[in-house]
Amino acid sequence: MNTRMPGEDEPYVVRTDQGGVATLTLNRAKQFNALSQAMIGALQGHLDAVSADAAVRVVVIAGAGKAFCAGHDLKEMRANHDKAFMQDLFRRCGRMMMTLTQMPQPVIARVHGIATAAGCQLVSMCDLAVAVDSARFATSGINVGLFCATPGVGLSRNLGRKQALEMLLTGDFIDAQTALQQGLVNRVVASDALDVEVEQLARSIIAKSSVAIGMGKQMFYKQLEMGLEAAYQYASEVMACNMMTADAGEGIDAFIGKRAPVWTGR
Repeated sequence: MNTRMPGEDEPYVVRTDQGGVATLTLNRAKQFNALSQAMIGALQGHLDAVSADAAVRVVVIAGAGKAFCAGHDLKEMRANHDKAFMQDLFRRCGRMMMTLTQMPQPVIARVHGIATAAGCQLVSMCDLAVAVDSARFATSGINVGLFCATPGVGLSRNLGRKQALEMLLTGDFIDAQTALQQGLVNRVVASDALDVEVEQLARSIIAKSSVAIGMGKQMFYKQLEMGLEAAYQYASEVMACNMMTADAGEGIDAFIGKRAPVWTGR
């Protein structure tokens, strides 16, 4: 896995850990954090490592410089104009996006500047998103003759169909408030409050049982792909299993006893 930029000491992705929160910062500021093949590989490597790290309770995806992420690296794509390269690139990107939903920890997108094309896809595939009020979002591939098919997968699972198709067909930007109203982000704040808001959201999650969070996240995404009856059957089984955990017993006992629970993650 290539984790550093050619000829430079700076890694493609920087990981920092504090109090159970792992922040993964896309680190190609001059390229607006474009998702090159190496960037995708570096981010995949970090996500795999974090997934197996029990000390990490929440993951934050951020971007260095002026933007969150401008999507795929178009210069790299034009320099490798080969179908096999494209298939491999989008396969790797799809795997990385799926990892965000499959890992046990909730993932929060910390969005500033622009999030376009695959950058907008990255926001949509994170479990939660907090954006500054000046952030802008677009699936802009259509402007260069390329329908944002893979970003459309995440977008159509966040927005209503007509709102998603309008973004995909026009390539027009939407602002942060519109993204909030349409369901792409959870919260919109002033730029000087972004880190505080992300921290508060992360701390609210960390205060809960890790076993319940992990089981719940897995259940949420799996049931979305089921019919209603199957979803209820599956959710009922998950709740029954959850009730058998030590944390559920502790939580209920603490509630009855009017005290704070002590989670064990079991």
